[in-house]
Amino acid sequence: MIQRIQSIYLGIVIVLLSIVTVGVELFSFVGEKSRFTFSSYGITEYSLETGKVVGNQFFPMFIGTIALVLLTFLCLMSYKNLNRQFKLGRMVFYLYFLAVAAVILMANFGGRMIDVETHSREMGLGFILFICGFPFTFLANTGIKRDKKLLDSLDRLR
Repeated sequence: MIQRIQSIYLGIVIVLLSIVTVGVELFSFVGEKSRFTFSSYGITEYSLETGKVVGNQFFPMFIGTIALVLLTFLCLMSYKNLNRQFKLGRMVFYLYFLAVAAVILMANFGGRMIDVETHSREMGLGFILFICGFPFTFLANTGIKRDKKLLDSLDRLR
């Protein structure tokens, strides 16, 4: 199981998504008097003068990241059945693509969600980690497809 390259790729995806799930800042918007940080738990407003928390808006994105982690783990553990692993890998890839698109849209248009005119937008470490995990799902799918093709060609020889 571990000697296959897609297992390493899926493990990297699990680690990156787990870090994002912990609550690392994805992006932030800076207004005139306050700073709004967006993490997987929601939007937190900090005062620029005192640095204290002014308000919280709960936005449960962590449920989606936990679901992606569990689905990726299920894909990793179904190494004995390549057809199921291939289907789960494609599902992880498409769901991850939708999540990446949603996060990018929220990063670009999230200033309108908080109803405050923002001066700047800053990307955090969580955003980079979230985006970096996406190519590894594609690489894992190509590895699974390569293994499936190899086993199918061996079955033809029998």
